[in-house]
Amino acid sequence: MRGEGRLTVRKAWIVGIAAIGSALAFVMLLVVGVYVVAGNLVGGVGGAGKQLAKGSVPAAYQKLVQRWGNLCPAINPALLAAQLYQESGFNPGAQSPAQAQGIAQFIPGTWATHGIDGDGDGDRDVWDPNDAIPSAASYDCELAKYVKDVPGNATENMLASYNAGAYAVIKYGGVPPYKETQNYVRRITTLAESFAAPVSRVDPSEQAAGAIAYAQKKLGTLYLWGGNGTAEQGGRFDCSGLTKAAYESVGITLPRVANDQYNAGPHPNRDELLPGDLVFFSDDLTNSRAIRHVGIYVGGGYMINAPRPGAVIRFDPIDTPDYFGATRVTEDGAKALPTTV
Repeated sequence: MRGEGRLTVRKAWIVGIAAIGSALAFVMLLVVGVYVVAGNLVGGVGGAGKQLAKGSVPAAYQKLVQRWGNLCPAINPALLAAQLYQESGFNPGAQSPAQAQGIAQFIPGTWATHGIDGDGDGDRDVWDPNDAIPSAASYDCELAKYVKDVPGNATENMLASYNAGAYAVIKYGGVPPYKETQNYVRRITTLAESFAAPVSRVDPSEQAAGAIAYAQKKLGTLYLWGGNGTAEQGGRFDCSGLTKAAYESVGITLPRVANDQYNAGPHPNRDELLPGDLVFFSDDLTNSRAIRHVGIYVGGGYMINAPRPGAVIRFDPIDTPDYFGATRVTEDGAKALPTTV
């Protein structure tokens, strides 16, 4: 049995190497050719009234976020989703060391003043997303009213008020010169792009070709669960370890697990994929938090990925029943992700 196991792995390795020989030329043509065309694409997913990207919010909360995210002009569903993800990772039972509670992480004093009975059942329960999500939207809109006469972007002023207080925004005539507040505004507005359904084609990543080149060098490497490619691990990877290392090689730091990597940028549609996009797979196509696999798209319907124990890093087709969606990784998108969710 031990010899058969070695033979199976060797066969898989040979198949992988054979695939490299026939596929490298086609991959490089795709990377060069597609990016020439992509130079003419229009970027951005901005604008009020954004719809949520498919599965970006867990299905249990999607209707709530879509409805209450349109409560006032200063917010939109994608922005509200970004706040909830930043605060708790959509965990209704989250509690911080500072006693912030629930999916929206209200501290008791703020909840006492701003919590609302969102579902009309007669109580205000900070642990119930049916109350907490409407309360988060309502609180945002109240802050927007406080600073409505302040010059500048209404959404950015609202977010600055959330972080630093409305008085500071009024005092400085906009986002105050506090590094923490400026970073918070930038982080949430950038992260919102990952929760918004694209309304136009999005710009290609400048680092994508480098990430693909890194992954190509790992073709034929045996999979290792939890592998990060270290010397102690024999240079082996699992799926998200490979994608993390590939983008780290071009200066972009991604989270370690696949479902968090999904939020590292906007989401191109299937017919808009470009080489370097991360492609994701899940058994629950309604919930990005259930994503279980990731690869790097190379064009032509194929990805480089570390598929499973016993297999090697290889090319695989992406058009399978568990295909979830894709992310066009950006530096700002990766930096905007919370360190823990």
